[in-house]
This record gives sequence, C-alpha cells and structure tokens, in this order.
Amino acid sequence: MSMKICSLLPSGTEILFALGLGDRVIGVSDLCDYPPEAAAKPVVSRSRIDPSVLSSDQVEAAMSEILRRGENPYVLDRDWLIQESPDVILTQDICHVCEIDADEVAAVIVGMEVQPQILVLQPRTLEDVLGTIGQIGGVCGAGPEADHLIYSLRRRIAAVESKLGPHVPRPKVFSLEGINPLVVGGHWIPDLLLSAGGEQTMLEPGCPARRLEWDEVIAEGPDKLFVDLCSSDIARGLREVAWLAVQPGWSEIPAVASGEVYLID
Repeated sequence: MSMKICSLLPSGTEILFALGLGDRVIGVSDLCDYPPEAAAKPVVSRSRIDPSVLSSDQVEAAMSEILRRGENPYVLDRDWLIQESPDVILTQDICHVCEIDADEVAAVIVGMEVQPQILVLQPRTLEDVLGTIGQIGGVCGAGPEADHLIYSLRRRIAAVESKLGPHVPRPKVFSLEGINPLVVGGHWIPDLLLSAGGEQTMLEPGCPARRLEWDEVIAEGPDKLFVDLCSSDIARGLREVAWLAVQPGWSEIPAVASGEVYLID
C-alpha cells in the first residue's frame, strides 16, 4: 500500500508535489493552495481566523483574544486523522501563529491506535530550506527525487549569484511580512534578499521575523520594498498597502518615489 501523507503547512505540500508525491497526499491545511491540485485535497487543519475577509489589525485583535483565552488558533480534525490513519504528518515549529505547530499535532494524535510519524519542518535559513527537501524525500521514499530537486535549485541560485560581483550595485532592500502591525521578514528571507543582490542590514539570516515601528522603515530608506504578507494573496496585499500609503514620509521613501514597491503572493 502506498504511503499516506498529511501535510499541515503550504511549504510541505508544495515540496511533496515537487517530489512527485502529490498522489500520496491525503490531507492538507486550508492554506495549501499550490500547486492548484493541492486545493482539491481534504482540509484537515483550519484557521479559526479568516484573513481574507479581515484587515491586519482585525486579525491581530482576533488572534490576541484567542491566545488570551489559552485556545489554539487552529482546528485539527482528529476524527479524520483516526479514520484515515496517515503514515506521515508534516508540521512545523517555526511559528505558532502562521500554522498549527508540532506540539498541538502531537497532543491531538495521542491515543491513536497506529501512531503516524510526525515530521517537523524547522528551516531557519535558505540552506535549511534545501535540507528540508532532503528530509522530506528521505522519510517519504523519494530520496533520489529530492536530490535532483535540490541540485536544480542550487543551479538556479548559482545562476542568479553569478550575475553579481564586487562592482554590481546592491540596492537597499526591505521585506514586509506584516502591515499594521508591521513585521519585517526573517528566517530565510534575508538570505533570499542577499543572494538576489540586495543590501539588507536589519536582520541576520536565520533570525526570527520581528515587529518594528514605522520610523524604522523610514530610517532604512529602502531602494526596493517588497510587501509579502504572511498567509496572504495579492488581493489582500492590495487592501493592506493602503495603510502604508497614508503613513508620514511614505512618498519620500526611495522605493516609493521610484516605483520600486512590489506585492508578492
């Protein structure tokens, strides 16, 4: 019988499909929408907050209230897990706000007759992300496919880095992972910005994302500003960016003045 895999985070789901394991994925989270085939899988983990219909400050208020009550922001379908009995469950321990975390999953599966293997993904850097692909491939029986995917990704990274050199100008770049409250992207995001040729001094690669004040964005004065809101699509990004546009000094930021503000899905 083929291995049955349940992925509770979008990155894990995307990796599984990239390794040719999409047909073994039997359950996903409500944020797993890529590749498109993933959206057709049964949803096993669901957020109690719908960011698609709420503004960032409303999401913040709702999340704070849930945590204040000592409750979990995510609902995991234990009955489904017992009935379907997956062999492997992919989860994470990077952020308890972005997706259900490993401790919650472990608590839910206690008492299951057949215990699934919980694979906890915890990449902090770009190199860790590549390692995670190998980790998933090894556990899920796709080691050679993982090696090939990692090799192809390293070639793509090298192709970008080869275009850079000591004399290539490095624009000051900035990545916003949250708006109102403001959050600057951490973990592997600094790696991506640096590898792509940007200058980013606020965060070291591998460090957590952190909240910041608007004055800090002004002080950085980025030449290129990326708005890549966590767990959001372009439509929500377009709604949220209006908050940025009314902040003092917005139009004087070099990235804004030169039209170098980018929304990323």
